[in-house]
Amino acid sequence: MGKDEVMESGGAAGEFAAKDYTDPPPAPLIDAAELGSWSLYRAVIAEFIATLLFLYITVATVIGYKHQTDTSASGADAACGGVGVLGIAWAFGGMIFILVYCTAGISGGHINPAVTFGLFLARKVSLVRAILYIVAQCLGAICGVGLVKAFQSAYFNRYGGGANTLSAGYSKGTGLAAEIIGTFVLVYTAFQSAYFNRYGGGANELSDGYSKGTGLAAEIIGTFVLVYTVFSATDPKRNARDSHVPVLAPLPIGFAVFMVHLATIPITGTGINPARSIGAAVIFNNEKAWHNHWIFWVGPFVGAAIAAFYHQYILRAGAIKALGSFRSNA
Repeated sequence: MGKDEVMESGGAAGEFAAKDYTDPPPAPLIDAAELGSWSLYRAVIAEFIATLLFLYITVATVIGYKHQTDTSASGADAACGGVGVLGIAWAFGGMIFILVYCTAGISGGHINPAVTFGLFLARKVSLVRAILYIVAQCLGAICGVGLVKAFQSAYFNRYGGGANTLSAGYSKGTGLAAEIIGTFVLVYTAFQSAYFNRYGGGANELSDGYSKGTGLAAEIIGTFVLVYTVFSATDPKRNARDSHVPVLAPLPIGFAVFMVHLATIPITGTGINPARSIGAAVIFNNEKAWHNHWIFWVGPFVGAAIAAFYHQYILRAGAIKALGSFRSNA
């Protein structure tokens, strides 16, 4: 007999013991009352700022890596330079861990339209909140990449990443702005003479040698892993029954992002976040960045939908419970 049956079945037929956990009620499809609540706008602002910071740090890391491994700019030893694919994956996963931890209590820490879409399908958020979140995430992503482009218009001191000096070629205002943003997230990032346009603006692109179908599948599977992890890490049943094993939700979510990046960076550069993809594409605004851009929207939304269905209707037996309720009322 499964664990759920032991906990929920009673002694007599048709009797059920009280659950040892409480599921939150389904969010209404349209909750007009939310529009008059400050908590909604506070959450939207948190999503905007979190996505801005996420794109600022991660796209800067990508551009810095591309410069460090460019033999024409970094010399013969370029192949051994840079943070590498592993470092890029850590940048994305680490920032998700930090930002989800900081914003989970305010907005839920989505930072990704695909995550918001999956939670909306599972009735965890209302349509009003989902739309505002997605708009805020996309705008935050565009602004975050815009900051990277602004700061990459000149050179940073090539090897002075740890020194508290303003590099030659930069104004005091640029240096102050970089320090404010870096300190805000408690992450110090040094850019190694990176040009924004020269290294693709951090935009997602389908790599040479891969078909559109392969790229789409990579985005679907990668987003499925991420959104499935979000559902699992925030499941009230898990929190109640596995209370002896403390679960810090941002940690597995961040690791999911890290692992997916390791697998899909060579294929698509890893989207799994439409806000991240459109932010870089809008600011870079190159034909190559927009070519096959649909993959980075369709893939994440399909993957999120599959994850929502799998968790809610298979693992949580939503379909069976609904069928049982229908039969009992017949």
